[in-house]
Amino acid sequence: MTAVNERALIGQEVAGYYIEDIIGKGGMAVVYLAVDPRLNRRVALKILNPLLGEDDRFRQRFVLESRTVASMDHPNIIPIYEADSAADGTLYIAMRYVDGPDLRRLFYDRGPMPISQVNRIFAQVAAALDTAHAHDLIHRDVKPANILIAGHTEGDHAYLTDFGITKHRTSISGLTQTDQFIGTPRYMSPEQINKEHIDGRCDQYGLACVVYEALAGRLPFQRDNEIALLWAHLAETPTPLSTLRPELPLEVDGVMMRALAKSPEQRYDTCTQFVAELRDAISGQPYQLVQSPPTVRAEKKRRKEPGSGGRGILIGAGAAIAVIIALVVVLATVMRGSDAWVAYEGSAAVPIAFERPGDWTLRPHADVFVVASPKVGEFDTLFGTPVTADWAAVNEIIKNTPEEATGVYAQTLDTLDPRSGAQQLQETLQSSLPGTVNVYSEVVQVRVGGKPAVRLEGSITDPQRGGRLDFTGWAVERADKPALMIYFCAPSTCDDALANRFVRSVSFQTS
Repeated sequence: MTAVNERALIGQEVAGYYIEDIIGKGGMAVVYLAVDPRLNRRVALKILNPLLGEDDRFRQRFVLESRTVASMDHPNIIPIYEADSAADGTLYIAMRYVDGPDLRRLFYDRGPMPISQVNRIFAQVAAALDTAHAHDLIHRDVKPANILIAGHTEGDHAYLTDFGITKHRTSISGLTQTDQFIGTPRYMSPEQINKEHIDGRCDQYGLACVVYEALAGRLPFQRDNEIALLWAHLAETPTPLSTLRPELPLEVDGVMMRALAKSPEQRYDTCTQFVAELRDAISGQPYQLVQSPPTVRAEKKRRKEPGSGGRGILIGAGAAIAVIIALVVVLATVMRGSDAWVAYEGSAAVPIAFERPGDWTLRPHADVFVVASPKVGEFDTLFGTPVTADWAAVNEIIKNTPEEATGVYAQTLDTLDPRSGAQQLQETLQSSLPGTVNVYSEVVQVRVGGKPAVRLEGSITDPQRGGRLDFTGWAVERADKPALMIYFCAPSTCDDALANRFVRSVSFQTS
């Protein structure tokens, strides 16, 4: 079949369906309102771009996976009546016609959604996605236009659609044979952009982008061009929702940051878990962010398929993105190099010397530890009472000025064993740091100040309100007492270059 004007099919018959009008279109397909005379019912008839049908492997996968979707009996997955290739080679899907708007139209007409409607609609969408993932199908293009709403009342019923071009879990990347992305850049996960192995957690990222838009009335990343948008998904962090919609509790930010994590291993295990945590955060119920144990994360990494590729950004203007990355790194290095940093010489109790930014204040705490931060008073109090820590002041900083919720912490610790594993280190840190400590990385052997050390990453969470600090920590072997240094930051504001400069400046007084 050759390409035709999409409106030329109106009034025509395709595969036994009589086409009445166009109701939607995209780069890969056009969706028509059509009538099935055999059953006297209206259907949404999706006809794929003829170029896609020229790929025999794509045709076979399309028919197989569309029929798999049709076999899933779920109230929030749009029912598919038929999926096949017409006599002239046209690939088509006939599905239920929903007489209602999609979320894109609702966002455009009404702006941010009422919170009760967000909870109701996205619980349905999450359940639909998890069902698809259980059938080894990945949607890969979760966006407002693919979420249909039947009805305009409290009984809104959501349908997830556009499963006609899906991706099997065992596939290596998000590309078709013609090397085109399947997905929409505004909602595309970092692993899709990087052409890495994908699983259902890429749909969770897309769902989180849609939820963010529903609550904020704007996208998590809004940029002037596609290259800048893709870069934002890879390396930048969205504005916390609680600053855009003040009636949302601080806990919502932690849930969203996890669902929008750059690494899929740091997201929730399922879409339903994400939406349930969001609902609880909105309602004010306490919750705790639980990271996957290091052993689970390692196993997930081992299950990656061979040839999944590195972190190369190979899409259309990939070379341009690479240049942007290089320029950003160089510019950031130059700018930080011009900042005034101030040295701390250490003390008898904390014999750790290091440098910190000149606009940070440093405070030794009763010769037990030292902390430096733009908000040193609040963090000195937090770290000074690890068992009964009151996070109220720090939570306000995380919410209102997250860029100031950062600093470094250093002490020597008899009970610290740098040679122990991640679990043992987590237990040691739990007794020394405030809140609930989660270590979610494997330990990495490094050297700090010329001494053997390990680096680990994790988070400290307020068990009452869910406020959270992420951290990179270093446990260093010393002849006297092991040393512990931590760089901490509000989620999604962490500065790896700052952390690296801090740890490179560390030296130890001889005992």
